[in-house]
Amino acid sequence: MELQGKKFLLLGLARTGKACARFLVKRGATVSVSDLRSGAELKEEMSELTGLALSYFLGGEDRRALAGVDCVIPSPGVPADNPLLRDAVARRIAVLSEIEIAYRFLPAPLVAITGTNGKSTTTSLVGEMLKAGGKKVFIGGNIGAPLIGFVCGEWEWGVVEISSFQLEWVEQFRPRIAALLNLSEDHLDRYPDFAAYCQAKERVFAAQRQDDIAILNRDDPLVWALRGHLTARVVSFGFGEVTDGVYVLNDTIVWRDGSSMEEKFPLGGVKIQGVHNVENMMAAIAVAKAVGVCQAAIQRALEQFPGLEHRLEFVRERNGVRFYNDSKGTNVGAVMKSLASFSAPVLLLAGGVDKGGSYDILRDAVKQKVRRLILFGAARQIIANALGDLTETVVVDDLAAAVRDAAGHAQPGDVVLFSPACSSFDMFRNYAERGKAFRSLVQTL
Repeated sequence: MELQGKKFLLLGLARTGKACARFLVKRGATVSVSDLRSGAELKEEMSELTGLALSYFLGGEDRRALAGVDCVIPSPGVPADNPLLRDAVARRIAVLSEIEIAYRFLPAPLVAITGTNGKSTTTSLVGEMLKAGGKKVFIGGNIGAPLIGFVCGEWEWGVVEISSFQLEWVEQFRPRIAALLNLSEDHLDRYPDFAAYCQAKERVFAAQRQDDIAILNRDDPLVWALRGHLTARVVSFGFGEVTDGVYVLNDTIVWRDGSSMEEKFPLGGVKIQGVHNVENMMAAIAVAKAVGVCQAAIQRALEQFPGLEHRLEFVRERNGVRFYNDSKGTNVGAVMKSLASFSAPVLLLAGGVDKGGSYDILRDAVKQKVRRLILFGAARQIIANALGDLTETVVVDDLAAAVRDAAGHAQPGDVVLFSPACSSFDMFRNYAERGKAFRSLVQTL
């Protein structure tokens, strides 16, 4: 792909936009930036790009920004119905995602991991397994640094978390190994329906060839239904025994290669807990074996991996009550997995910004597991209307009030689970800030 002398328009000046600006200017491209925020609001971001020859269209969506542009690169947060994107498509201006541009310049093969839930944990764990196996590997994408920032390194493998947003504008993006962990309703505030969201996720396999590998979750009907439509060789993971793939036997994960080869990975020394993390570990083992990592290195990585913040993270025990921070549980599918991890009665804290999906799939789990449902944030009444008839339910103003209520009503042996089922943007900048706030509130009880 020729960049010298080409004109690019970046939509959005967050992490991805800044990384693209540096990469493109360094390679002789002309770069302009469009952002809804004003110059004053972008002061910090623009200061990081001091010295780069950039032009700016700020405080709105000025169609003059498209004049003479060869390619538009939208930040992942920019939806397809953005006026400038629609205009670019109408004018037949190329629209490519950051991961597409990066892929065209990356010599290292990629492991791409997507799905509704578990992406970050699985991506991080795969990276640790490959490092334990002696591979020179980077971990990035939707987790950590943008993919484009790794172009100049000398890598044997790249392990990248990929979101549906990033896959919307790919063409040639071809991971050597691609994993789809699961599919459940999410981001329906952005997509017209669940099918459109699923189609975006499935694009991770679109450019794969016969010598590539597609890793699928056998226990997810929507994911497993793809197996007959993919060009790549399918490797699966799930709880039921198979002769080719990964499965669970008691407290051991078993990998089989379809012949007589079998390796077992006991989970007794593993730090991360929960049904969802067993799935994440199975997927990670499937990837690591596809790369050729030895059994001992995989086992070592499994036992040393501490887990990630805000993902069913144990905060503290107080008066016999255990508090867990699952702020990354931003959709109902994630909450389902988290609830399945506990046998004790749960006081569930949920709420935030509704993402457009249905809460009905939580009804059985709430009825069986949740002793008290504590709702806060913009979506509190929506969730109360959907689930409030199933258990003792209270609506409060904010997260601090929710934590106080939980602490006041929890009994020894209970679990207080903060798994919001919503995005954080009504009260917090992101799920991480929200999770840190929860931890702080619990620690000061």
